[in-house]
Amino acid sequence: MPHELIGTVKVILDEQTFASGFNKREFVITDSADKYPQDIKFEAVKDNVEKVNALNVGDQVKVTFDVRGNEYNSKFYVNLVAWKIDVTKAANAAPAAAQPPAFD
Repeated sequence: MPHELIGTVKVILDEQTFASGFNKREFVITDSADKYPQDIKFEAVKDNVEKVNALNVGDQVKVTFDVRGNEYNSKFYVNLVAWKIDVTKAANAAPAAAQPPAFD
């Protein structure tokens, strides 16, 4: 079941490549919809790593993700796996300045 979260990119971590050829890249967004902002870590795997490569810190994004869980050595882990990332407002996007009237 897919979930969505809107927030601002806070951290983009380095890509990790494993001996099996599997690769992933993690990033953190700040969700400030609540009274107390939350920093949420996502991971993008395989082909979706390219979507993270296009992000910049400060971008406002909408992330569509799946929740994945597993057990290893009697410990339980949860990962939020992003598979769609839409930039809703780029960090370096300056507001459009009003054009002064042209004089002929």
